[in-house]
Amino acid sequence: MTPENSSSSIPRSVFPKGPSFTLEDFSSRDFIVKEFIESLSDTAISNRRSTVSSTTPPTNQPFDPKPLIRTFEHAQHRLADLSGDLEIRENELSAAVRRAEAQHSQNLTTLGRKLRQTIESFQQLDTSLNGGSGLETAGSSAGVGGTGTGTGNMAVETGKRLEELDRQRRRALDAHFLLECWEGVSNRGEISLLENLRRSGTAEAKVRSAHIARQLLRISQRLDPQSWQENMSGKKSNGNTPNGESSAISSSEDVSREGSPPRRNTREVIEKYSETLEKDLLKQFDDFYRKANFDGMKDCATVLQDFNGGASVIALFVNQHQFFIDRSQLVTEEVGGDAESWERMADPDAELPGVEPSLQSLLDEVKVVVQEESAIIRRAFPYYEQVLGKFLQRVFQQSIQQRLEMVLEKASGVSSLAFLRCLQSSRGYIGALIDDLKAHGLTEHPETISSQTALLLDQQLEELFVPYFVGSSYIERERRTLEELYNAVLFKFTTYQARRKKAATTFMASLSRPGTELLSTARDAFISRLDSPEVSPIQRRMLLQVAKLGEVPETVRLTEIKLTEEDGQPSLSDVKRMLKWLAEAVGRGLELSVNADTHKDVSAMLNVLLITMGDGYIDVCLDAALEAATSQESGKNEPDFAYLPSVRTTISITTLMVMCVNAVLLPLAAGSITTRRDMEKRTSQTTSRIEDKINTIQQKTIEGTLAWVGRLLSGQKKNDFRPRETDNASWLEMLQTPVCPNLSNTNPYSTNPNVMLTDMRLDMHLFIPPPYHR
Repeated sequence: MTPENSSSSIPRSVFPKGPSFTLEDFSSRDFIVKEFIESLSDTAISNRRSTVSSTTPPTNQPFDPKPLIRTFEHAQHRLADLSGDLEIRENELSAAVRRAEAQHSQNLTTLGRKLRQTIESFQQLDTSLNGGSGLETAGSSAGVGGTGTGTGNMAVETGKRLEELDRQRRRALDAHFLLECWEGVSNRGEISLLENLRRSGTAEAKVRSAHIARQLLRISQRLDPQSWQENMSGKKSNGNTPNGESSAISSSEDVSREGSPPRRNTREVIEKYSETLEKDLLKQFDDFYRKANFDGMKDCATVLQDFNGGASVIALFVNQHQFFIDRSQLVTEEVGGDAESWERMADPDAELPGVEPSLQSLLDEVKVVVQEESAIIRRAFPYYEQVLGKFLQRVFQQSIQQRLEMVLEKASGVSSLAFLRCLQSSRGYIGALIDDLKAHGLTEHPETISSQTALLLDQQLEELFVPYFVGSSYIERERRTLEELYNAVLFKFTTYQARRKKAATTFMASLSRPGTELLSTARDAFISRLDSPEVSPIQRRMLLQVAKLGEVPETVRLTEIKLTEEDGQPSLSDVKRMLKWLAEAVGRGLELSVNADTHKDVSAMLNVLLITMGDGYIDVCLDAALEAATSQESGKNEPDFAYLPSVRTTISITTLMVMCVNAVLLPLAAGSITTRRDMEKRTSQTTSRIEDKINTIQQKTIEGTLAWVGRLLSGQKKNDFRPRETDNASWLEMLQTPVCPNLSNTNPYSTNPNVMLTDMRLDMHLFIPPPYHR
């Protein structure tokens, strides 16, 4: 304080005192010596004036230096006193500093010693925990080993104990907070503590609030079962009351009227809070999703997982995806494609077509969308594999399955072959999509895809095509398609042979009656198929094209078409087409790999082949040749060997059929010994029957030839070789008798029948496999 302030605060007296100041006045940063002296002078002058004015009237007075002298003397004495005090304090502080320095030096020495001891102890502890150090000697390591091991075990036990105490502390705090929340819910019907925790904004707080809400529900179910019973009874009996009040509320009101506090419906309070929390989190998740805030999405998803396993947030994410919104508008879009593409798909001789364009476009888009969304799901969800599984299920079960059904329905309306080919191409393209997704890794990109996701993809692929492979539906469709095509390609042949069979009345014709019935059945099946309303115009046109009938007017009956002898002859080109169709069907079945019953499917294919080609084609050709050979057995007429080329062609056809069975069908039945043996048995029976007929034809041909030759030679006389006396030397120029020209002037095929029969035997030997050689 300044001298002015000190003089004003002290009451005035007759003998004025000098200025008063302390050391604090000189320790201020604003202290100035000049101002200090001026203040002393002003104080002396003001005291003198006040004294004079109180005793005498104001007049001109001379300068009086005495007040200034007294003031400065007093200030000098005061400064001397302060200087003494300051010196005393300085000495005390100096002594205290010396003592502090000595203590500090001693502390440094002590702390240094303790630090070295601590470092040594730490090194021993580290050595014991790490199993000892190789730098120490054997003796020292042995001496410290026991101590180090004990210290390490103690440290581990101490750490475990601390962790256990920390867990107990946290559980105690959580239990205390949970009890406070339950007290507020049960007594006051409010949940303000939990609401404040939720509004704190942190992800941990939201997770904890959701977890506590679930615990409160369990506590309410156990401690307040009446509220749960009331809710159930209220829904049954009083569900239409105003504001959703039940009869239980009225009972609680009766209790409150009696003086006891009203009972709270804890379940209703907690569920309302949980519902509000869930709605707020879903709205917040949606906002974060639109802003591409993946961290915020992850926090919300973590909290919502504790409510219902994350089902609500997964449904929100999947349902609002732009891919499903855009594709839902295209579900009703008809399957496109030009008519030429569908005709090519229904043409059995055309190359296998690709996948339908609209389905291909969808699958390509699915590939891009799934790969992009996998990265988002990985960043936005802590349980990303579960979300990705739901997303993939929605993609396959809704978008792909709906489009696949439309495409296959369209293909089924075109023809059965078009359906099978479309099924094959679709399965192959979807399988390639699955392989690409697995190779990408999805949520594990660029690492390998997880086994759970890979299993889910395989399961979705199987579920897409399960309706088309139930039981034996697929192989039955393949069988009917093959029979349909075989009947079409053999229609002219069967019609020609059926007409010839009607004209035959011999004993051999009666023996071949089963072949006649088979021909009629195949022809009638083809005609009825063409007349069926289920056959589309494209399929009818293709069947007529396969049968080489062209455009037949509806007024013309197919049984009355004109045929030539060439239509009744066996054709290697037709047989090659039939075997090609069979190989395509077998390859399609293997590619689709619908089940483990491949041997059964192959057995069914073999049955179609043996019945259609073996019984309905080869046997009929051999029966016709056998009838021709039998009719010439008597030798009354010159034999006609025009049937031998057809027999040789039939043998080549049989060779191709047996080679196809041995190379394609039998190896695929290796999984079932019983089925393979049955197939081998049926093949053996068919080839044996064919071989018997060929042997019979050869025998009848030789017998007829010998009968005719014997008849011609019977006209040869012994005297024809003797020279005649009446003749001139002209008989010497004759190289043969008159009978010999008759032997050579026969059918062109009979010029060298032995050579042709030998070739037939060689061909027959080629097609019969080793087990069936006789």
